[in-house]
Amino acid sequence: MKDVAGLFAAVLVLLVGGTGGIEANNGFCIGTKCFAVAQEPSDFTTAQKQCRSKGGHVMTVRSSVSHDVLFILLGNSTGRFWIGLHLGSGCPDVAEGLKGFQWVTKDSQSDFFNWAPGFDSSCSSRRCVSVSRASDFTWVQETCSEEAAGFLCEFDISDPCTALTSAGGESVTYSIPMGFSGMDMASLPPGSIAIRLPSEIKYVCFSEKWLQAPWSCEINEGGCEHRCAMDPHQVPACYCPPGQTVNPANKVTCEVGLEDPCEPLSCELACYPTLDSYACLCDHGYRLAADGRSCLDINDCTDERQCPGENFMCINTAGGFQCVCKAGYTMTGGLCVEENGCASAPCEHMCENTPGSYKCSCYDGYEVDPEASNKCKLHCGEIECPAVCDPNDVFQCYCPEGYVAEERGDQTFCIDMDECQDLYCDQGCENKFGGYACSCYRGYELVGEYKCVKIEGYTEETTDPNTPTTESVLPDPTRRPSGVSVGAFVGIILVTVLFIVLLVFLAHHILNSRGKIQSASALTAREDEAHGLHRVTSGP
Repeated sequence: MKDVAGLFAAVLVLLVGGTGGIEANNGFCIGTKCFAVAQEPSDFTTAQKQCRSKGGHVMTVRSSVSHDVLFILLGNSTGRFWIGLHLGSGCPDVAEGLKGFQWVTKDSQSDFFNWAPGFDSSCSSRRCVSVSRASDFTWVQETCSEEAAGFLCEFDISDPCTALTSAGGESVTYSIPMGFSGMDMASLPPGSIAIRLPSEIKYVCFSEKWLQAPWSCEINEGGCEHRCAMDPHQVPACYCPPGQTVNPANKVTCEVGLEDPCEPLSCELACYPTLDSYACLCDHGYRLAADGRSCLDINDCTDERQCPGENFMCINTAGGFQCVCKAGYTMTGGLCVEENGCASAPCEHMCENTPGSYKCSCYDGYEVDPEASNKCKLHCGEIECPAVCDPNDVFQCYCPEGYVAEERGDQTFCIDMDECQDLYCDQGCENKFGGYACSCYRGYELVGEYKCVKIEGYTEETTDPNTPTTESVLPDPTRRPSGVSVGAFVGIILVTVLFIVLLVFLAHHILNSRGKIQSASALTAREDEAHGLHRVTSGP
């Protein structure tokens, strides 16, 4: 079991990591190195990225041994392939073995040099090195931006396995996590799969040892052809579909048997041999149902020992469970730490952190807005209270809903308005701080906050028809807040006074004009009387 645990932790990463990136067409491993060929037309930068994506780098050729590997890898290939030697800015140094070039590992250490004849020592653009079978794998300078036929990748490995021995008539094939396969390998990296033919016995390399299949079910189905599951003794075992049985020699492949003892059981997952018969089994996290063949999920969260940490909670999942933090807590360093609900400043004014949440409150002179619990609005609750003024503009003051601003010296106050004087209500009206409440007489009901409608079928006569009922009182203020600032309010007063003065002046002017006309008529009459003049008519 110790081997299985280590296998899952180390080998699974190698196998998963080998599924993407370059498609290696050929490869070879020796000692603690693996080399792979990718026949993909690429420039040098792309080759670097592709090799890095697999956990390696473009191949270095520092020794005669690595030079010999080129013959193994590219013996049947045509075209040029990038190796990991390049020259950045600057000019070559012909006196040095690497001529001023550097390996992609950012060093210049090398015991082997193989420059092609006619070395170009000019100071030209950035140059890289390629090799080919046609030039006997000598190092040829190329412009790094040009496309070569492919490139070679190099990988460092640890704890490799030596090749399996094979008896007469046997052969062994290997699948390497870096994406290539072959038969003749000097060493194999962890995660490599070996198949001995013709028996088809499988092995996996782990920590310099070969483990025979079936191994841990989490890795390539334990090497099983069909399915891997833990038997009642928690040991990995291979199982086959109905009508087939596991090959007793290799324990992984499925073959058609004359009689399948598991077929009559119709097991949902698989069956296993008991002392004298066969029985169905279920995977980890499931239990066998009463019918003896179906598998039911086990609710692991019924065990209080699961997720024992403070503020943890257990979530049952298919075939297992998951430990998560309770609402209002977050996972930090393996612990469930209380979230600070006020950290994101959700409140307009003040915020109080509470277990798993937060609570908003307002400064004096404000109350929580009933339409948005995280916002605040002006509130007075009395006949008058000081206005809230802009500290940068003393004439820009604000009052709560249902109040009007009034200046008193260098201060501004908010005065409650009596909305009932404006006859907003159909019948009864009660003034409130910041608004008013409408009510209806007996036999009527309040509709739309202010209108009173007679109740259909109501016949009781009231002794005092002017007495309002209190059954349909609107509890909240109905008038919207005053939008008039102090400056605007003063302006309205000045305009009103000016208008009244103009009216008085106009009336005075009209009255004066009428008096002058009347005075002129009287004067004319008095002059006629003083001279004793009378109209005389002549007789016939």
